[in-house]
Amino acid sequence: MAGSEKLTTTVSTKGQVILPSAIRKRREWGAGTRLVVEDTPEGVLLRPAPAFAATRPQDVFGLLPHNGRPKTLEDMDASVLAEARRRHARD
Repeated sequence: MAGSEKLTTTVSTKGQVILPSAIRKRREWGAGTRLVVEDTPEGVLLRPAPAFAATRPQDVFGLLPHNGRPKTLEDMDASVLAEARRRHARD
């Protein structure tokens, strides 16, 4: 489908709109795809809805319980290295 090709659809009595198959296929929007609908001065914009709500670090920081002393960067580096060695040895 050329980008300049105009396609039309009709709004049903229930307010439903069927998107043309060519657009659904090109966008890979299958049945059940959730879309965000935005009213813009140029028209209506449809975008895939994000899988998860946006969060900020301060919204989630410290939510997981932890017992014991805080880990240092050296502790974390050592743990990552140990896990990488364990996985490599398994291969």
